[in-house]
Formats: sequence, C-alpha cells, structure tokens
Amino acid sequence: MTDTIQPRNTPLRSSRERLPLIAPARFGSSTWLLLLRWFAVAGQLLTILTAGSLSQVELPYSPLLGLVALTAITNTFYGIWLYTLKPIAPVGHGSIDGAIEIQTNRHRDTESKKLHGVALTLMLLDLLTLTAMLYCSGGAGNPFSFFYFVNLAVGGVMIRPKAAWSLTVTAIAGYTFLLNDSVPVEGLDIFKPHGFDIQTGGLMLAFATCSSVVTYFVTQTAGELKQRERQLLRSQAEQAASQRLEGLTTLAAGAAHELATPLSTIDVIVRELSRHLEGWEKPESVDTDLKLIDGELDMCRQILQRMRSAAGDSMAQRWDQTTVGDLIDQTLEGVRDPHRVDVTDGTAAVEGQPLWVPQEAVAQAVRNLIHNGLDASGETGRVRVEPQLISEHLQISVIDSGQGMSQEVLGRASDPFFTTKEPGRGIGLGLFLTRNVISKLGGQLEFRSALGQGTEAVVTIPLGNQKNSPMQSD
Repeated sequence: MTDTIQPRNTPLRSSRERLPLIAPARFGSSTWLLLLRWFAVAGQLLTILTAGSLSQVELPYSPLLGLVALTAITNTFYGIWLYTLKPIAPVGHGSIDGAIEIQTNRHRDTESKKLHGVALTLMLLDLLTLTAMLYCSGGAGNPFSFFYFVNLAVGGVMIRPKAAWSLTVTAIAGYTFLLNDSVPVEGLDIFKPHGFDIQTGGLMLAFATCSSVVTYFVTQTAGELKQRERQLLRSQAEQAASQRLEGLTTLAAGAAHELATPLSTIDVIVRELSRHLEGWEKPESVDTDLKLIDGELDMCRQILQRMRSAAGDSMAQRWDQTTVGDLIDQTLEGVRDPHRVDVTDGTAAVEGQPLWVPQEAVAQAVRNLIHNGLDASGETGRVRVEPQLISEHLQISVIDSGQGMSQEVLGRASDPFFTTKEPGRGIGLGLFLTRNVISKLGGQLEFRSALGQGTEAVVTIPLGNQKNSPMQSD
C-alpha cells in the first residue's frame, strides 16, 4: 500500500572499527569504566608505594598488591572482551530494510544488557576489593574509606538506577564490617573495633545516609541528562526531517511549475493538430497516436496536480475548527473512485468530536492513504475507512483489500522516493509527506500488514494538545 523508484541500499560495513589501546568508543560508558579502573590501579599502586616510603606506617604489602593485581587482571580481560565484541553497523533512516533493522535493534539491546551486566559485576567487585584493602590497612580509620563515595558516584552515572542501589547496599555492608573488624595498623587505628556502641551506630547511620543521598542525586541527575540528550536527538531528527521535507516540496513545486508550460503547449498543439486533420484521409494509426498522446498528457496533468498538492498543502498554515465528520467528508470529496470506498459510520460522539487541525492538509494526508489502498486493491477491490476515538486520540484506519506488504517494504514505506507502484503511477513522496503532516500534529502513522492479508494504515492524532497549537480559525 505504498506509493517504482528503488533507492540503493547502503551496504553494511563488514570491517571492524578498532583502537589499539582502548575499547571502541561506541561502547560509551563501558570505555570510561575501563579507563577509570586503570586510573584506580595506578592510584592504588602510587598510594601504597608512597605510604611505605614517605611515612612510618607499616602496611601488609603482599595482600594489598595482590588486590591491586586482581583489579588489573580483571580490567585486562574486560578490555580484551570489549575489544573483541562484534561491531554493529549503524542504522540510518532508509539505509537498510526493515527486517534487518529490527534484527539489528534486538542485537543492540542484547549487547547493551550484556555490557550493563558486566559493568555492574566489575563495580561490585571493586567495592569488595576496596573493602578488603581497607580491612588490611586500618579499616574505617583509613582516610581512603571515603573512596566508597567515589565508587557510588561513578556507578550512579554509568549504570541503571535500580542496579546502582545494589552498589549502595554493598558499600554500607562493607563499611559496617570495617567498623567492627579490621587488621590494625599503627597510625590508622582511629576507630578500634570494640563492638556496637553509640559511636559505631552513628558512623553507620551517617555513612548509610550519605551513601543513599549520593546515589539518589547522582542517578536522578544522570537520568535527567539522558532524558535531555534524547530530547535533543529527537529535536535534531525532527529538524532534519523538516529540512528534508522543505527541500522535497520545493523541488516538487518547482518541477510542477516548470513542466506545466511545456505540457500545456503540447496539449494545445495536439488539439490543433487533431482539429486540422479532421476530414482528411489518414491512416488509422494517426488517430490512435493522437489519442495516446492526449491520454499521456492527462496522466502528466494528474501527476503535476499531485505534486502541487504535496508541495502546497503538506502542512498548511491555516488551522480550522471542524469535526471528525466534516474532516472525513472533505477527505472523500477529492477521492477518485469514491464508490469503492466504504466509511464505517461512527457514533454521534465520534462524528461530532471537535477538532483544531489544518483540515485540508490532514484530509490530503488521509486521502493519500485511501488512494494507495485503492491502487493496492486492484480495479475491483474496496477500501474501508474507520474513524474512532481511543483514549483522547482520534484514530482513522484505512484498510485495503490488497496483497499486503512484506516486512522489508514496511520498513521503508515512508522513505522519500520509495514506491512499489509501476512507473508513472507515483513518485514515492505520498507516504513521506503524509507521515510528516501527522507527526507535526503530534500524531503517528502506523502500518499493519502481512503478505496475502491486505494492509491497514492507522493515523493517530492526539486531541489534548490541539488547544495549544498555533492556529488560526475561520
């Protein structure tokens, strides 16, 4: 049910993008975790060596260096694992067919979950390693016990909020353990384990409170930043789509304008030639050719009319106060073969639902779907139009009786200049422009189809946001 220009597919990249020392940048926070753990290894080594050479503190070097080695070894394997993961080709709009895109998105989701799980495991291991190192070097009295908060802050940024709280619980448990048991080190025995008392309880409560506050605010801030990033990306995508639409409509309007004059001239000449040849003896093929030229000119005029309509009415500046019933009536006024279109009458509430919309633009958008349905249904097939009110949304379904679309075609149905119609029946802009009209109203255009079962195009327009739209009434 789509408007046959077949754009070339962008080939999937088969080569692996690799960096010599760190994991590919596409892993985002996983790469940062890898680097931070290397910094932690370097900092721990520097601290241990400095404490041993510049102070009188006697540290148990063997277990401390063993724990540092554990972090280094696990981080080495982590880096190798990231380095060897199979890259996923980026998915661009219209770059690959729908089935591959769905498979790619699933692969990406699976990889994201795997990366998150490994990162959480490593962060939990780092907390346990920090607890063990503090246990061997004075326990809660060691000034480096404040690094619990560093781990919690990093975890709050890099992993999901619910998982971040597991780090908080682990840190509280580790600090509580250190308050009650540790290997004493001269000079670092500020808090000597002596059972639970008011001091121990106060330290536990203070640490638990601080840990919870840090985790809460870091995860909330990180969540808001991610949400703003998604909004920015969405805004950029909408702006790019708007610019692409503007360029296409300008191209369509210019082509329609430039072609109108020569076609009109040809039409006049053909009619004059037909009139001059009346009454003259001529081969029957001449009349046949003249009728063929006239028919082709009529087809060209229809194409130009569709191009003008797409360019001029794709998103009209004038908004109208109307109803669902009036919108459907205006949609049907310009439909070819209206006797093949069945409209399911809605209830009085549906028909009388008030709307603030650019009526002609929306009518043209739905009309495009009806025409596509008529084309897909053959010469005798029928198209059904069903308006409904569903949860503060107007839903208009256009259901054809054609052969349906494959998943590959569904994935590219709204791409500009993509069409499955025979040459001369469409230029592949109808669904692209229709989707842009609906999306600018805050709505959606969805397709439900399977081969041999026809296609259902569903237009959904929210009713609640219309009163805030920049509109002009009649």
